[in-house]
Amino acid sequence: MVFPLRSWRPLLRTGRAATSLRWLSRRSLTERWYPQGIDVGVWQGRRTLAVSWFRQDRARHHIASRIALVDLERGTSVDVALAVGGDGGLEPARIHAGGIAWMGDRLLVAATGAGVWEFDLSDVRAVRGAEARRLVGSTRWPLAARGRAVVRTRVHDVPMRCSFLARAFDADGSPQERVLVGEYRKDDAGRIAEFAVPEAHEPWPEPTWSVAPGITSMQGAVRWGDTVLASQSRGMQPGGLWTGTRDGLTRSGVDLPVGCEDLAIDPETRTLWTLGEHPWRRQVRGIPLADAGVA
Repeated sequence: MVFPLRSWRPLLRTGRAATSLRWLSRRSLTERWYPQGIDVGVWQGRRTLAVSWFRQDRARHHIASRIALVDLERGTSVDVALAVGGDGGLEPARIHAGGIAWMGDRLLVAATGAGVWEFDLSDVRAVRGAEARRLVGSTRWPLAARGRAVVRTRVHDVPMRCSFLARAFDADGSPQERVLVGEYRKDDAGRIAEFAVPEAHEPWPEPTWSVAPGITSMQGAVRWGDTVLASQSRGMQPGGLWTGTRDGLTRSGVDLPVGCEDLAIDPETRTLWTLGEHPWRRQVRGIPLADAGVA
């Protein structure tokens, strides 16, 4: 089903070293929804940035999740609720959505503590009224009259906490059928592992490699050739970017947004994308790979 990307318009700012996109709506400050994962793909024939969000209640329980699809040229976007199908209709995907990997029509989402959930982006459905409100965990939702949802097709059982994930690329920018999955921990014992993405009905394989790079509060990891890049949140200070081979990551001099989260690479523009989650400080930032220390 084809939907126009016109739900709201962010402000796109471009500088010499980076591109910064800031939300021009209540999502810039809400404490109910938090942005987490990020990736780049093609939606309706246009280069599109996908940002995952999760919703929580006052007790900090996850009650819904969604993705925002942002047209990188026009700046317009649309929200798509993440849903689970059942006999009683659609229910919200109550996951953290800490990282995403967009591979054609396949959307892989890190469901912290519950493996990797897969959604089919070729089957975006229109949802209305009470069902639309239920999928975003709200009795009021201004977009309920023209809501959209994508339904989970599979749960991949992964032997990790699955806090975040991202795609892997060859050194020339060719995408691989592989993802990096990582664990957020407040100590330095969090792991990164790389997996080959299985076909639709195959089991999730054993990791190709797995390391604990010794980074506290690790939030995202991506690979370009032999170079692994990882993000580190540092409270209300700018986030840190770590780079190197998988056997030796070191802190670079590149600052990431405050409250930085997931990482993604756009091979077409040679851009490293990340985002910040804190209210009032939320932004999506694109950094040239060369400035991030990647040849």
